[in-house]
Amino acid sequence: MPRPSKALLDRDRIGATALALVDSHGDFSVPQIARTLGVQTASVYHHVEGRAGIIELLRSRIAETIDASTLELRPWDRALEAWARSYRAAFAEHPRSIPLLTMSQVASPEVLVQYERAVELLIEAGFAMADVMPVITALDNLVLGSALDLAAPESMWQPAPDGSTPLLERALAAVGGGRRADAAFDLALAGFLDHVRGLVASAAPA
Repeated sequence: MPRPSKALLDRDRIGATALALVDSHGDFSVPQIARTLGVQTASVYHHVEGRAGIIELLRSRIAETIDASTLELRPWDRALEAWARSYRAAFAEHPRSIPLLTMSQVASPEVLVQYERAVELLIEAGFAMADVMPVITALDNLVLGSALDLAAPESMWQPAPDGSTPLLERALAAVGGGRRADAAFDLALAGFLDHVRGLVASAAPA
């Protein structure tokens, strides 16, 4: 029989299928991927190093949609803010992937190169080396938490029907429709940047 004109299986198709499963169900299994693609489970293992390898494919696919060129902006705080917003937008499209990805060590070369550029940005800006990873980790926490929040109901609080929480009801109404998660992210990001500006200022030689 002639060979098919296009390979039935490759890493790109495996990653796309796994991400679709995660988006729909919150998780994936290698047999599920194989069934979806119409191949044997063993065939999937010829292309990836098991579940851990597929998780890194997920990480890479999402990272591809982050605008890494933002890390070339200057000054450093403008770059960090733009990267954070692009990072959040990428994960907001796939919030169910976040628990999976945060449970394993980052190994994807495509993702690591973005972190390398972020480290370089902070060192160039004058941050103390001991502050660099805490700053990046805090930004990760802020962005991923906010991306999860975007997938939550617009209002996470249901005022008591007996009228015993009138202040909460007024506060919720004051935010306006569709703005709670974005307003919270803007506030948290502004506070984060203000704090880290203080860190770099204190690291500067007198």
